[in-house]
Amino acid sequence: MSVLIIEDEKPAARRLSRMLAELGIEVETMLHSVEESINWFQKNKHPELIFLDIQLSDGLSFEIFEEVEVKSAIIFTTAYDEYALKAFKLNSIDYLLKPIDEDELKVAVEKFKENQPKQSDVQVNIDDIRKLLINPVDRKFKKRFTIKVGQHIKIIHVDEIECFYSENKSTYIHTNSNRNYLIDHSLEHWQEQLDPEQFFRVNRTYIIHINAIKDIISYTNSRLKLILHSYNEAEIIVSRERVKEFKNWID
Repeated sequence: MSVLIIEDEKPAARRLSRMLAELGIEVETMLHSVEESINWFQKNKHPELIFLDIQLSDGLSFEIFEEVEVKSAIIFTTAYDEYALKAFKLNSIDYLLKPIDEDELKVAVEKFKENQPKQSDVQVNIDDIRKLLINPVDRKFKKRFTIKVGQHIKIIHVDEIECFYSENKSTYIHTNSNRNYLIDHSLEHWQEQLDPEQFFRVNRTYIIHINAIKDIISYTNSRLKLILHSYNEAEIIVSRERVKEFKNWID
């Protein structure tokens, strides 16, 4: 059995590897970030089984699946609450709560062995899982932002925002009045707090507001190029892996 661990906490990854070794399973490799994982999947044969942490050092692990088509079965390792875990029961082989219990690990591995699919048959609905994790039914989404401008504090309502973007490891808001404001935290942080009916993560650099779209143009490699009403500092391209979901979002 070929097994991969994706976990940003190296001691936790090593502990899980030792626990699997006691079950007679050798871990092929351990990865610790979204970027590292994407590079690895693009260059290596995909394993039969992945132990996948949700929150990695450079973002949510779901970003991996936006860049590469992963055919492996998945056992999630997570600290999410009971509501979110319903998503795993419906969509994955199994899940393990941290800290991982040896008996629960053994049960999860045996369950995988008993129901082991061919790689071509693995279809984990990552988008459904992500939506259930970050958009619970009773979730209250971010309505406004307070931003310090000199000696003043400015209030910006979400309807005034055309897009969020990252640049040089910083995150910015661009408003429909054609102003840019530096904000705290990453795009991943804000993606979890924005109403998915209004905002969409089109690639690793941009989250855009539905009302900000002025035009949608067919682009190379089955991608889409977006023209916003005021933002024109760089091209905004919907990544190929997100085109289908984007079309569903705007429909």
